[in-house]
Amino acid sequence: MKFDWLNIAKRLEAIAQTGFTYSKDDYDKERYQEIRDISYRIFNHYTGEPVEKIQNFFSIEKGYPTPKVDIRGVIFQKDQILLVKEKTDSLWALPGGWADIGYSPSEVVVKEVKEEAGLDVKPVKLMAVFDKKCHPHPPSALHVYKMFILCDVIAGDPEPGMETSGVAFFSQDELPDLSVERNTLEQIEMLFNHEQNPEAPTRFD
Repeated sequence: MKFDWLNIAKRLEAIAQTGFTYSKDDYDKERYQEIRDISYRIFNHYTGEPVEKIQNFFSIEKGYPTPKVDIRGVIFQKDQILLVKEKTDSLWALPGGWADIGYSPSEVVVKEVKEEAGLDVKPVKLMAVFDKKCHPHPPSALHVYKMFILCDVIAGDPEPGMETSGVAFFSQDELPDLSVERNTLEQIEMLFNHEQNPEAPTRFD
């Protein structure tokens, strides 16, 4: 039987963080620290990251732990999909990023597409909400929900932003090397299928 140790480590860290948030008993906090230390050792073993770096990473999070939300804009033009070339890895992805506090999902996708692709867009449909752990992304210490929002272009010309070095439209059979941390080939193909069947329901999980 194969265990998904990274997801087990995430759950242990979440349990420990919840315990530290609500527990008033010092003995209980000591046990939660032991659980947290076990999770760090698992992360270290399966990611190769130093324990100190892992501790610093999780020390930022306070309160009850919840998934982070990654929002991606989906724009089609003449049977082609818009992708941006990320400066961080020189690979291609749908424009988008982390959801910002104080912004609705629609507001986030409008902002991200403008910043990364130079286009003014109007969100028109939520195409999919995926749990990152259910898809073949690289291992991650974060538990992430990914939202894919279909948008119409209302103004502007495609141009790179501060975080991107390229913007282009691609057909399904001519996709470039993808940044699988951000979006997988299967997800892009799903979006093409969704565009060809506009009555299809929102996908999830």
